[in-house]
Amino acid sequence: MPRLGTLLETVAAWLLALAWVAPLLYAVWAAIHPTGYATRFELFAPLTLANFAAAWEAAPFARYFLNTFALVTMVVVAQFVLCTLAAFAFARAAFPGSGILFGLVLVQLMIMPDILLVENYRTMRALGLVDTILAIGLPYMASAFGIFLLRQTFKQVPKELEEAARVEGCGTLAILLRVYVPLAKPTYLAYGLTSVSYHWNNFLWPLVITNSVETRPLTVGLSVFASTDQGIDWAIISAATLMTSAPLLLGFLLFQRQFVQSFMRAGIK
Repeated sequence: MPRLGTLLETVAAWLLALAWVAPLLYAVWAAIHPTGYATRFELFAPLTLANFAAAWEAAPFARYFLNTFALVTMVVVAQFVLCTLAAFAFARAAFPGSGILFGLVLVQLMIMPDILLVENYRTMRALGLVDTILAIGLPYMASAFGIFLLRQTFKQVPKELEEAARVEGCGTLAILLRVYVPLAKPTYLAYGLTSVSYHWNNFLWPLVITNSVETRPLTVGLSVFASTDQGIDWAIISAATLMTSAPLLLGFLLFQRQFVQSFMRAGIK
């Protein structure tokens, strides 16, 4: 019976893995074969890279990549700075109402971002930031998840290290930068990878707030490129999809071990 249970678990795991990877495998097949073979799975079908060239020429993907890199970099840097300062204050600073304020921060985790689309758009319009890369990232720069994660990490740092740093003459900011931040590197890596993945793939808010090629990230650009007005060519669409997801896939393959270890050390289950 134990062997049967193990066998069933193994088969179920392989079936789930196959169901997960099947769309990616189809995209690869369609992208490297002529259009006529997108739905014809012939073993000796001719291979081609022309679909990637056609996709790259059919839309300004260079601009989309530049916008996405700028967006992700801006958001992650801002999150690291703001979340670090807020987490340190909640973890070590004693001030009246800190528990209530931290509870209000956690309320953000219970609110779906889609609910705030209208209010966020009104705010960006009032600030004159509609159709800018800054408008895409501004609502995400203060992350409740990042604050919570770093706060829990900072609370695990022994106070003796902080006291020793004060004896050496370090101020509060120096203690944060020289003691807490270095000890939280696995948490920063785990959170950074999560944030990059989310904002690289974020679609709805960028679609709402952007109107021009100069500000569209990859996800919105890909959706416009694949619209019915452009015609449906699954081979070219698959090639474009692989181009947009390639950086994340390559990064995961290169840093898979560090990715998993950082999440384990950061306490993410």
